[in-house]
Amino acid sequence: MRITHYGHSCLLVETGAARVLLDPGTFSHGFEELEGLDAVVVTHSHPDHVDVERLPALLEANDGAVLRAEPATATSLTESGIEVAPLHAGESVEVAGVRITGAGGRHAVIHADVPRIGNVGVLLATEGEPTLFHPGDSYEAVPAGVDVLAVPLSAPWAALKETVDFVRAVGASAGLVIHDGLLAAPGRAVYGNQVRALGGLDVRESEGTTPLEF
Repeated sequence: MRITHYGHSCLLVETGAARVLLDPGTFSHGFEELEGLDAVVVTHSHPDHVDVERLPALLEANDGAVLRAEPATATSLTESGIEVAPLHAGESVEVAGVRITGAGGRHAVIHADVPRIGNVGVLLATEGEPTLFHPGDSYEAVPAGVDVLAVPLSAPWAALKETVDFVRAVGASAGLVIHDGLLAAPGRAVYGNQVRALGGLDVRESEGTTPLEF
């Protein structure tokens, strides 16, 4: 499995014969140049996870790519004229040999005054390769059998103590950090080191968009 981080929560996952792009949002850059994608998956409707301005051109350049999104997000994208199918929690679809499974269902609590929206984490699995979990904006879902964890590192809805408990609960052997677009380099290092030390996760680092191999 090869994973390329395009900033914040956007990952290109290459597993088996499949190329799957996750959460191409407004804080991420470079994904709009990708070609040969088999699927694009969106965990929820927040702009830092789906850039509705750049998404149509991306799909046009990847004519065969399937777009799946959290159900309410799929409805919103459909109303914008974008062809998309919903991905429900617990649902699995096969695309180019990779199994894409939805997990969870709700965005984490930001504040009691902010209504919660839908959020579907994404599991990617191919026989004989590691299983990746990208949780979107939530620590609620803790699926079994995760080998590689994409850890949301900093957000208005997150605290380090919750991040560490989530990492421990998932129990993956390796991972990488995402949702780090709000952090300067020193803060990112502090949070990442705590995930390593307290969470016990082998966090892999890459320079720019150099792919990581798991």
